[in-house]
Amino acid sequence: MDRKVDTTRERKFAAFCDYLERIRFNDYVDMTNNPWRLLWVNFIAGAARGVGFAFGGSLLAAFLVYLLSQIAILNLPLISEFIAEIVRLVSKNLEP
Repeated sequence: MDRKVDTTRERKFAAFCDYLERIRFNDYVDMTNNPWRLLWVNFIAGAARGVGFAFGGSLLAAFLVYLLSQIAILNLPLISEFIAEIVRLVSKNLEP
């Protein structure tokens, strides 16, 4: 009985060690032990997220402007009036 439990534990431990090697846990520990490297990696990741957010937001805004302009061209009564009101408000705020 004890021998069977020991082999089961050994197999589970070996599987756990393989898992840690696959996810490169050692690299993670090395990175956390070097605060400057950790700071640099997080800075680069944050900059990439910021650029991606700005790029994605710009694409989304451009798509929405294009979609609204196409709806305005169709001259749908309710939606066109709403868009025209927005344009009037923006124009009014731009006047000195």
